[in-house]
Amino acid sequence: MYKKIVKNFMKKTVAISVCTALCISLSACAGNAENSSNTESTTAVSEKVAACGYEDGVFIAPLKTDDSFIRGMDISSIIAEENSGVKYYNFEGEEEDLFKILSDNGVNYVRVRVWNNPYDENGKGYGGGNCDAALCAIIGKRAADYGMKTNVDFHYSDFWADPKKQMCPKEWKGMKIDEKAAALYEYTVVSLKTILDAGADVGMVQIGNEINNGMAGETKEENIMTLLKQASKAVRDVSAEYGKDIKIAVHYTEVDDSLMMTKKALRLSENEVDYDIFGISYYPFWHGTIKNMKDTLNIIKATYGKEVCVLETSFPYTDADGDGSSNSVSAGDITGEYICSEQSQANSIWDIMKSMTEIGGLGIFYWEGAWIPVGSDANANAQIWEDYGSGWASKYAADYDPDDAGKYYGGCSWDNQAFFDFEGHILDSICVFNPKYLEEGKSATPKIEMLDEPVIEVAQGSELVMPKGVYGVYNDRSLNKEIPTTWNEDDLSKVDLKSGGEYAVSGKTEDGYDAKATVKVTFLNLLENASFEDGLAPWSVGCEMSADPTDIQTKAADAVEGEKAFHFWSKDEEQVFWVEQTITASEDGTYNAFASIQGGDAGDDQYEEIYISVNGEKQASDGGAYLSGWVNWKKLSVEGVSAKAGDEITVGMYVKCAAGGWGTIDEFCLYKD
Repeated sequence: MYKKIVKNFMKKTVAISVCTALCISLSACAGNAENSSNTESTTAVSEKVAACGYEDGVFIAPLKTDDSFIRGMDISSIIAEENSGVKYYNFEGEEEDLFKILSDNGVNYVRVRVWNNPYDENGKGYGGGNCDAALCAIIGKRAADYGMKTNVDFHYSDFWADPKKQMCPKEWKGMKIDEKAAALYEYTVVSLKTILDAGADVGMVQIGNEINNGMAGETKEENIMTLLKQASKAVRDVSAEYGKDIKIAVHYTEVDDSLMMTKKALRLSENEVDYDIFGISYYPFWHGTIKNMKDTLNIIKATYGKEVCVLETSFPYTDADGDGSSNSVSAGDITGEYICSEQSQANSIWDIMKSMTEIGGLGIFYWEGAWIPVGSDANANAQIWEDYGSGWASKYAADYDPDDAGKYYGGCSWDNQAFFDFEGHILDSICVFNPKYLEEGKSATPKIEMLDEPVIEVAQGSELVMPKGVYGVYNDRSLNKEIPTTWNEDDLSKVDLKSGGEYAVSGKTEDGYDAKATVKVTFLNLLENASFEDGLAPWSVGCEMSADPTDIQTKAADAVEGEKAFHFWSKDEEQVFWVEQTITASEDGTYNAFASIQGGDAGDDQYEEIYISVNGEKQASDGGAYLSGWVNWKKLSVEGVSAKAGDEITVGMYVKCAAGGWGTIDEFCLYKD
C-alpha cells in the first residue's frame, strides 16, 4: 500500500542424449500438438489490432510506441495448462485458443523457458510445465501461426534456474568445463534447430536465465563466461545456417542493485562475450523503483552499446488465491501508487513500458500471464499437477532438486498475476498490450483507485498535526490529487503523546470515502545517520580480522527502511567486528537503544550483541539474535542505562560469525526515557 511519512519533528555422447530427450518429449506432446491445430491459424494477422476490452473497464493513457516494440508474454506452462483442462475465454465470453486471444489483444512475442531434461528416470515430469525444447517447438509454431515471434529462454538446467540455484543438467554432471562447454554448444544447436524446424519464428534466444550467481552448475566467472561464449556461438551458427537474424540476450535479475548490474555488463565486455541484449527481470514489488531500473539500463545501453529489455515482469490483479497453493506475491508486498487490482496491473505494465520507450529499450515480457488454476482445491488438484506438470513442481522433481522442489512441490503461486481470472475469463487489464489503446488511449469513468494511508510520526511530547487531506490515486492518474479529509475525534483522543505507541485513526474525505491513517508516537533518536542512508559517518567500525568485511550497501530489499544498510560478508575468514557511534549526553537520565539485524550462513557459534557503554565502560547488552535467513530481521534492545549530562554514551553492535556469513544491520535508535 502506498504510504507517505509525515514527520512532526527534526531529527550439463551429448548429441545422443539431447536427441533422445527431444524425441521422448515430442512423442509425449504429439497428441496435444494435433489437438491444437486451428483452421484459423494460417490466417494473416492484421497490422493493427482491433479494439477489444470491456466497456468502462480499465483506463489506459496514450503511450507512443513503434511497431517493433516488444509486447511479450511468457506462456511456458500453456501445454500443461491445456492438458489439465484449463480453458480460456475472450472478451465475448467465448472459449478460444489462448494464442488467438493474445494475438488479438496486441501480444506480439511469446517467451518459453527450455529445460534440458525435466523428467525423472521413469519419464515423470518435474512440473512447471515440463518445459523442454520439444515443447517449446510446439508453442513456438502455434505462436507463429498467429504472427507472434518466440523468445527461447534456455535455462541450461533440468529445472528452474534463478539467482539462488543454477543446477547442472543430469547428463552434464562430472564434466570438466571444456567438456561441458562442448555439450552446451551441441545441446543449443540441436534444440534451436528443433524449434526452428517446427515453424517457430525465433527472434530472440536467452543464453541462460537469471545468471547472477552461476550457470549450469558453474559458479566461477571464467567458467560462466566460457559457457556463455559457446552458447552464443551456437546461436550465431544456427542463425547463419538458417539465414535468420536471431538476437542473443544475456539475462540477469536484482536490478535494484545497480552497481552489481553495471559490473555484470563490464565483465561481459571484458570477456568479449558476443551478445546483443542486456536483459533483466524487473518485478516492481521486489526490485526497487522504476526510475532506478530505467537509469541502470540506460547507463549499460550507453556505455556498452547493447540493446536492453525487460525479460520478466508481472503484477497481481487480486490478493486472492485460486488453487489452494499459496501465492508468491500478496497485497503486503505492494508499494507505491498501486494495489492488487486490474487497474494497477495495467498501470504497472504501462509504467514499465513507458520507461523502456524513454531509453529506447526493446520492450517487455510479462511472466506467465496465462498460468491459472486447474481447480480451486489443492487436494483435488494434486493429481492433476502430478500428471500434467501444471503446478510449479511435482514430487518427481525430488531426485533432481531434493532441497526445494522435492519438499515444497505444489500448484501455481502466480495465478493472482495472470491476465485471466481463476476460471479463464480475460481481464480488461490485458488491453495495456493493445497498440490501438497505446496509440489512442482507453477511456473509463473516473474513479478512485486507492487512497493514501498516511503514517504520521510524532516525537514524544510533541504536538500532533494531522494532514488536512489524503492523496487520492485515480484510474486516470492525471486526476490524482489531495482530497480534504476530516479525522475522527474519538480516535485522535486515544493517541497518547507521552509514551511510544501506534494508533489507528479513521476519517472521511469530503466526497465520502473512508480514510485511514496511522499515528506513530516515536522516541526522539539521539543518533545521527541512524539508518546509514548518508553513508558510514559518524559511525566507526572495528574488527579482529585481516580485512574489514563491512560496507554500506545500497539495496532496499536488505534494509528495514530506505535503500541503505550496514552490510557484512567475508568468504574465507571468520568474522569478528563491531560498528558503533558515540554521543555526549545533554542531560541526566535513563537511556535505551535498539537495532535490527538480518542474515544467514553465520554458523553454530555465531553471536550478535547490541550494547551501551558510558564513558568507555559497557553498562548493558543484549545478545543472541541468531541469524536465520534473508530479511528474517532480529531486533536487539538494551534498556535502563543511567548517564549524566556530559557523559559519553556509545551505542554499538558486535558480531561474530563464520566465514561465508552475511547480513545487514539497520535502524539503530538511542533514546532517553
